[in-house]
Amino acid sequence: MANFTTLPHENLIAYQVARELVVLVRDAKIADAKLRDQALRAATSVCLNVAEAAGRTSAADKARVYGIARGEGCEAVAAVDVAAAAGWCTADAARAATVCGLRLYALLTGLSRN
Repeated sequence: MANFTTLPHENLIAYQVARELVVLVRDAKIADAKLRDQALRAATSVCLNVAEAAGRTSAADKARVYGIARGEGCEAVAAVDVAAAAGWCTADAARAATVCGLRLYALLTGLSRN
């Protein structure tokens, strides 16, 4: 019997780590408005794509959307790294995003295998 007290994505570690990435990107306080917006949109997209994939029914469809989430995670981490290189956020913020991003990448790689 299905559990109707939680949605499928809520139990995924990948979703929880993706939420951590959103917080890290926000807390990086990237000074450049356009890059900050792009980083936040990419990090948010990871969460939404993980949730979407968890709700899909076919294995191939799930894998495809998890792969998209993985790409968005790379984009979010790269944006924070670029911001740090440009002096628009701290190196510590970039390191924290990278550590979280590596974990997320590994989790989503496993989920995106069909």
